[in-house]
Amino acid sequence: MSKVEDFLTVTEEQEIVDAILKAEKNTTGEIRVHIEAHTQKDHYKRAQEVFHLLKMDNTKQENGVLIYVAVNDRKFVICGDKGIDKVVPSNFWQTTKDTIQSHFIKGAYKEGIIAGVLKAGTELNSHFPWRSDDTNELSNEISKG
Repeated sequence: MSKVEDFLTVTEEQEIVDAILKAEKNTTGEIRVHIEAHTQKDHYKRAQEVFHLLKMDNTKQENGVLIYVAVNDRKFVICGDKGIDKVVPSNFWQTTKDTIQSHFIKGAYKEGIIAGVLKAGTELNSHFPWRSDDTNELSNEISKG
C-alpha cells in the first residue's frame, strides 16, 4: 500500500468531501483536493499542472481553488484561478496555508485539509456568492495521482 492510500481513511476522505460540499453551498466557487505520493517537479508548478488537468481553469467565473498534497514529500500547495487572485486580500493564500500547516505539523492531516477548505469557502462566499443559477462545475471527490 502506498503512502497516498495510507494518508487518509475512507471515512476521513468522506469528511473532506462533506467539507467541500459545505464550503461550496454558499458560493459559486469550486474547491478540489488532490493527493499524490511524490513529484519530481517544483510543487507549485505541479499543483498548477494538476489544476489544469482537473479542468479547474475552465470554470465560468475563474474561481477554482486547489489544495494539492504531495504526501511523501511532506509538501502542500494552495492555488487558485485568476478570478480569485483579482479579488481576495493579498494575505489570503498565506493565511489559508498557515491554517492548514498548523494542523499538519501536529499530524492532523484531515483536520488541516478541512480547515483549509472551509477557510477558502468563506473567502469565496464573500467574493463569489451563491446564485440561484449556479451549477456544480467540478467534482467534489478527492483526486489522486
